[in-house]
Amino acid sequence: MQRIKQGDEVIVIAGRSKGQRGNVLKVMQDGRLLVNNVNTVKKHVKPNPQIEEKGGIKTQEAPIHASNVMLYNPASGKGERVGFKVENGRKIRVFKSNGEAVDA
Repeated sequence: MQRIKQGDEVIVIAGRSKGQRGNVLKVMQDGRLLVNNVNTVKKHVKPNPQIEEKGGIKTQEAPIHASNVMLYNPASGKGERVGFKVENGRKIRVFKSNGEAVDA
């Protein structure tokens, strides 16, 4: 089981986007994440008339390593570490600070 999953709200703890929050759009196999409106870069795109794509400069999210983000705890208002606990025969994610379940 992964500590950070698609759809989780995370906060960036290191790098140029430090302090920004966003939802995880995609989790990649190599330990990187795509986070909504975090680590944005500008990409120069050529026009492609076959798929009716206009050229220009587009802003998109770049992957960020999972070690540079923490799961956001809305109860405390900051990023927190995640652990695991077995309840009723199921493995669930819990916040280390208060033992509250992440997946409610």
